[in-house]
Amino acid sequence: MPDAVELIRVKRDGGQLSDADIRWLIRGYTGGDIADEQISALLMAIYFRGLDAAELRAWTDAMISSGERLNLAGLTAPTVDKHSTGGVGDKVSLILAPLVAACGAAVPQLSGRGLGHTGGTLDKLEAIPGWRASLPPAEMTAILRRLGCVICAAGPGLAPADRRLYALRDVTGTVESIPLIASSIMSKKIAEGTGALVLDVKVGSGAFMRELADARLLARTMVTLGEEHGVRTSALLTRMDTPLGRAVGNAVEVEESVATLAGQGPPDLAEVVLALAAEMLRLAGLDGDPAAALADGSALARYRDMIAAQGGDPDAPLPVARHTRVVPAPATGWLTRLDAHGVGHAAWRLGAGRARKEDPVSPSAGLLCLAKEGDWVEQEQPLLELRADEESRFDAALAALGDAIEVGPERPAQTAPVIDRIGM
Repeated sequence: MPDAVELIRVKRDGGQLSDADIRWLIRGYTGGDIADEQISALLMAIYFRGLDAAELRAWTDAMISSGERLNLAGLTAPTVDKHSTGGVGDKVSLILAPLVAACGAAVPQLSGRGLGHTGGTLDKLEAIPGWRASLPPAEMTAILRRLGCVICAAGPGLAPADRRLYALRDVTGTVESIPLIASSIMSKKIAEGTGALVLDVKVGSGAFMRELADARLLARTMVTLGEEHGVRTSALLTRMDTPLGRAVGNAVEVEESVATLAGQGPPDLAEVVLALAAEMLRLAGLDGDPAAALADGSALARYRDMIAAQGGDPDAPLPVARHTRVVPAPATGWLTRLDAHGVGHAAWRLGAGRARKEDPVSPSAGLLCLAKEGDWVEQEQPLLELRADEESRFDAALAALGDAIEVGPERPAQTAPVIDRIGM
């Protein structure tokens, strides 16, 4: 039988773990036979030494095998999903799932909650009265079969090893390891049973990956894992130096999502949504026209049906914060910087985000970007509208903004939100 301490030494010293070693480690930790302290040491060894391609494949296999896999074989439409690495104002999933479903695909969107300055899809949708994130597998597949889209929480039986390992990485300073990030994301998506997957890998100040080279490496690693496990996979690299769209928060992002589905969304958000939709349809082998589905109302109708199927009322008023405060432009000129990281932290301090997974979030807290990078602004013109349930939160939010806003004499260069595509 393998020995945990010896395997830690192997990885610590730059050696390679065998498939059997990795299966034993993941099975033992998930079953409670290997202590947190030992896996913590192993994670730190992986953080510094990495995992080669064979080890990463075996590590991901073991995480998938730690639980159940969804069986979507009974669906007649081709299945395709999207995963984002997280950003500020990233409400893309709310728009994308019904949009791609309206074009003929089945989209099983298993989503998560926000942590820190990045928002979570489930938190946003829970701002809708009555909407349910937790669905039994039978109900989830029934909605998927009927409507072609569902957005819900992953069940506890899906890659349970990842849940334990993620919590441990969070408290041991090993979150940033690219092999561990890739295996965490892909084990859940592969276990989900989708036939194709498009990854939205954010890069910039408000993203997990701030450097383009790191984002490319993560994207390539995840695409390879998907292909190795029989899932048609590609990735788009998209910018996250400034918030996506104008709304950052929960209820305010739902409002902006509905506006986008009605063909009235911000141009940068619409561009990212249409690019991802086209990529998802390409991988699914479909010829649908996502721009037409936005224009003719079919995507919005699908969204409303999906919300209602999960207990929500698509016509119900969304929560509104009790207090607002405006942040004015510091000078006259071009808005040269509206930093996503600062804006995201401000929204977090207003109550829209959480520091720990168990923390509550305010559905009404958040902010609106009244101007975007590249806009001409006048001194004292409102730039941001902050929203909070408690006035006491504004000071912390303003401090979190820091130097996120810059106004200068020259208009900044305009950059496309989609940087590149990686994969098949």
